[in-house]
Amino acid sequence: MRVVVAPDSFKGSVTADDAARALASGWLAHRPGDDVRLLPLADGGEGTVDAFAAALPDAVRRTTVVPGPDGRQVSAAWLLLPDRTAVLELAQSSGLPLMASPDPLGAHTYGLGVVARAALDAGATRLVIGLGGSASTDGGTGALRALGLRLHDDRGRELPLGGAALAELARLDTTDLLPAPPGGVQLLVDVTAPLTGPAGSAAVYGPQKGAGPADVTLLDGALRRLAELAGGQPDEPGAGAAGGAAYGLAALWGARIVPGATTIAELVGLAEALVGADVVLTGEGRFDETSLTGKVVGSLLDAAGAAAVPVGVVAGQISGTVPGSVSAAMSLVGLAGSVDVALNDPTTWLAAAGEALSRQLTRG
Repeated sequence: MRVVVAPDSFKGSVTADDAARALASGWLAHRPGDDVRLLPLADGGEGTVDAFAAALPDAVRRTTVVPGPDGRQVSAAWLLLPDRTAVLELAQSSGLPLMASPDPLGAHTYGLGVVARAALDAGATRLVIGLGGSASTDGGTGALRALGLRLHDDRGRELPLGGAALAELARLDTTDLLPAPPGGVQLLVDVTAPLTGPAGSAAVYGPQKGAGPADVTLLDGALRRLAELAGGQPDEPGAGAAGGAAYGLAALWGARIVPGATTIAELVGLAEALVGADVVLTGEGRFDETSLTGKVVGSLLDAAGAAAVPVGVVAGQISGTVPGSVSAAMSLVGLAGSVDVALNDPTTWLAAAGEALSRQLTRG
């Protein structure tokens, strides 16, 4: 049989590449003669750089030390491709797991801008930026400030970093803002949220970053103030990605918002890999209704459905009803018996899931 193993990362636990290897090892333990192809995926969040690196072996991996979302120094990896495209991942410079403790009002994306500047200094003529897993709700203003943007209040004072400060925004100064590279800037997003409102960045994702009801109200108003001055399209699907970073980079730097999962799947050749495949395995940390709205697993289910290839899904936890497009589903917590046991040794349980699926999805 021809088997394609194409998982997302299991956030904060296992990279997509390691997850693919573990699932494949389990499948091959039961069916060693099968042709198994590894195709780790991402949707713009954690693992985006790794997915590009796996698909493009000529890419050069670089690392830049930057201020993280709470100001402490972090090392952010990025790629420089042979065509001078640089691939950046917000999660590595400004991601929520980099915080010592949540700070929904003060966390920022300044580090992402430092990485972008480093890429431009290295000769990049196009940027592809994965947006996902952000610690902040600053509308991307931190990143833009690292690129030269200045934000002032009504007294001419420069605002501090963080989303809450935008409530006092009176003037945007783009005089020293670096121009976008000639090949443009592409933003890979995994959500369709607008910038503001009940379905917007602060309301939907702020609580995940530690924001209480009063914080959400403050941040939503602050993003509205930014939109009043920056213009652009705050209601564009995906504008609310990464705490509104997609909106800020689009409005003030001319970046283009695109769906991350389908864009990366196209890059790595998922459609071609599915031609002639007998089964595909995918997975993510948690499978629920949001998995079907722009995430890796949902996008893969669509692609596999179009190619009439059965799909086995593995997730740390499975919530809600598994759709009929899934031929078999496996929960690592169910296999391990508890969350703690599953998290303590995820690759072992992924291998066990791969072997179990090899039995469920075949006759032997």
